[in-house]
Formats: sequence, C-alpha cells, structure tokens
Amino acid sequence: MVNEHEVSTAALAYLGDSVIELCVREYLVSSGLSTSRNLNREALNYVRASAQAEAMKKILPVLSEQEAAVFRRGRNNVHTNVPKRASVSEYRTATGMEALFASLYLQGNIARARELFAIGYPDPVEVPKEIK
Repeated sequence: MVNEHEVSTAALAYLGDSVIELCVREYLVSSGLSTSRNLNREALNYVRASAQAEAMKKILPVLSEQEAAVFRRGRNNVHTNVPKRASVSEYRTATGMEALFASLYLQGNIARARELFAIGYPDPVEVPKEIK
C-alpha cells in the first residue's frame, strides 16, 4: 500500500477524484437510475468543482485534525489551470476534497470516505419516474 506522504499532492488529488467518483456512482446506482446517460448526467451534480466546494462546507466541521491537515495540503497545492466553470477558490477546495478522499482510501478507510460523502451530499437526487 502506498503511503500518502510518499506521493505528490497532485497525484493524491488524482486518486481522490476516482474515490469520489466511486462514491457518486455507488450512490446514483442505488438511487434507481438505470441508464448510463442518466447516471452520467446526474453524476455531474456531484463531481463539479462547485458541487465539491459546497460539499466541503458541510464536511469541514466533522474532520479530525489529521483529515483537516490533508484537506489543507490538497487545497494549498499549486494549481496551473482552473476549469472554466469554477472559481479558483472552488477548484482549490475541490482539490483538497480529492486529496482527503485519496488519503482515506490509502489508509484503507473507505467507510470514512463514504461517511463524509453522505455528510457532504445529504440530499438525495430527485429522479423523475420517466427517467428510471
């Protein structure tokens, strides 16, 4: 298993992006969506930098000191490019969230990642019946 301190912050965020994506996919599949088109469309509501920044507002108060330090490490990483649909602050916060989720994954603590995901995204996606 890789130690989180042995990888760059950018690599940590890269891995964390996948961990968050897994949490999103698990959640959406369990919500009853059944087509890849609808699943992919709804996933955007969770993986955009702006959505991740909003989720982190809910997650931050429940982080341990160690988790908060990992989040800050990711957030403070030097960013060379920012998506067009996100502010610099949103993008930095999203990168911090990704680093946090990667750290939990590398520690073998996916249950904590799922717990934080549920805190960050407490409201279920409303799926119209015709989409299911």
